Amino acid sequence: MEILISIDDTDNLESKGTGHLAEILRSDIEKLYGGKTSRITRHQLFVSDEIPYTSHNSSMCFKAEIDIKYIEEMIVHAGKFLETQSAIGSDPGLCVAVINNIKDKEKLVRFGIDATRTVLTKQNAVQLADELHIHLSEHGGTGGGIIGALSGAGLRLYGNNGRFKGWLAISDSNRSITVEKLLSEYDIDEVRDISGDTPGLNDIITLDERIKTVLLDGLSVLPVKKIKGNNAGRVNLSKDEIKKY
Repeated sequence: MEILISIDDTDNLESKGTGHLAEILRSDIEKLYGGKTSRITRHQLFVSDEIPYTSHNSSMCFKAEIDIKYIEEMIVHAGKFLETQSAIGSDPGLCVAVINNIKDKEKLVRFGIDATRTVLTKQNAVQLADELHIHLSEHGGTGGGIIGALSGAGLRLYGNNGRFKGWLAISDSNRSITVEKLLSEYDIDEVRDISGDTPGLNDIITLDERIKTVLLDGLSVLPVKKIKGNNAGRVNLSKDEIKKY
């Protein structure tokens, strides 16, 4: 059974970020329940003075395949984990959605997209989760993290928002590499030129700085751009450029 697990607001300015706890939880699901998990995506939500957040107001989500008999036990484990491991002063929220059981996927996606543009409330989140048969729970503080947790699940389901957590480890010898080799050796499903042109498998990509992929069409995509003065050459987007995803 395929599920979405999303958490938000587990940290403070001195603690490790929510992504760190998501990685531990992901590992727990594999070790304790024999689940198979995907990489974590970070979803940037609306930034406003009306919304309390630690530094960036982003939620973390990942997919997992787990036997249905472990779902309730896993939810209990995840809730206790957030209650004991979240930072002092945080407002943790947990969302667990069984993808095939979501009553209206479009409504969940719309909630996630709305969370990137406007202020939503806990009441909005609770009502929608109840309507769609999605687990949503508070685990400390005000519990305000349930808004971001539900939003993260919606955006991951949408498949066109967010950046994959972490940076790909690329050796110096592979800093100039064909598209074909990138796809075969690294966790990249597609290399996509932001101009709309499709790079060929033999096209050369120059890898500059650290390498991060983004979630587009449900895939792990490496966005690239043409190098000025070199019609055939492309380079990955910079750290600042990648922030728009």
